[in-house]
Amino acid sequence: MYIAVIDGQGGGIGRVIIDRVRNEFRNSVEILAIGTNSQATSVMLRAGANEGATGENAVICNIDEVDLILGPLSIILPNSMKGELTAKMAKRVVTCKARKILLPIHRNNIDLIGIQSEPLPHMVEELVIQMKHYIQSGRRE
Repeated sequence: MYIAVIDGQGGGIGRVIIDRVRNEFRNSVEILAIGTNSQATSVMLRAGANEGATGENAVICNIDEVDLILGPLSIILPNSMKGELTAKMAKRVVTCKARKILLPIHRNNIDLIGIQSEPLPHMVEELVIQMKHYIQSGRRE
């Protein structure tokens, strides 16, 4: 399975996701780290991603190749991450056919009703559970 992890700014959320996914699935998944900047990409590569790419064109050119997209909710919000996540990037992520498993972490004056605020490690554990369900179902939606 080919997975994209998208993150920006310092890449810390992506790092935690990749570290946990790599720990759980070892080499049975291939991880593409897509950073909105080179620091985020570098941090995610050090966490265990197989490949890395940076910037808007990296999202546009690679997103249709992946089966699964992981990251914070802000990767589908235009102009999020202090403007690092462009409208084109958000649109490509939202409209691609890959399944998206996103963490409700954002700073865009958006309140998500019905979502409990959890520490990042707890959210990443839930992300891994969702990944397992998706992989076991054998579906690509």
